[in-house]
Amino acid sequence: MINFNYETDFTLENEEAIASWLSNVIVSENKKEGEINYIFCDDEYLLKINIEYLNHDTLTDIISFDYSMGNELNGDIFVSVERVKENAVDFNVPFDEELKRVIVHGVLHYSGYKDKSEADEKLMRSKEDEKLAMFHVKQ
Repeated sequence: MINFNYETDFTLENEEAIASWLSNVIVSENKKEGEINYIFCDDEYLLKINIEYLNHDTLTDIISFDYSMGNELNGDIFVSVERVKENAVDFNVPFDEELKRVIVHGVLHYSGYKDKSEADEKLMRSKEDEKLAMFHVKQ
């Protein structure tokens, strides 16, 4: 089950469509959907988590905690809406597109994709693009 939670005044306009798309993404990676919680927050909220749990004193757009077991994906994905808005401007893309990219990024991490090396990051971007294209397919 995919759940959306809000620690800021932002809310997704299309929760059902996003959840359905993410379910399809999970199946497309030959994984099983467990419980995935998205928590939308602001920079300050996510910075506290980054410092407390990862010992990083930097702003970020997403932090995911992976509780997956075997092929079943489970976890908590924190998304800074403020950071996503700024990144959308920096990358010259619509906010909605950048938000979906960040949302699917967490699921791709749970599916085994990394982004620490240049090669891993290239594969991750390719997978993000592939999964973003799935959103436009009739659900």
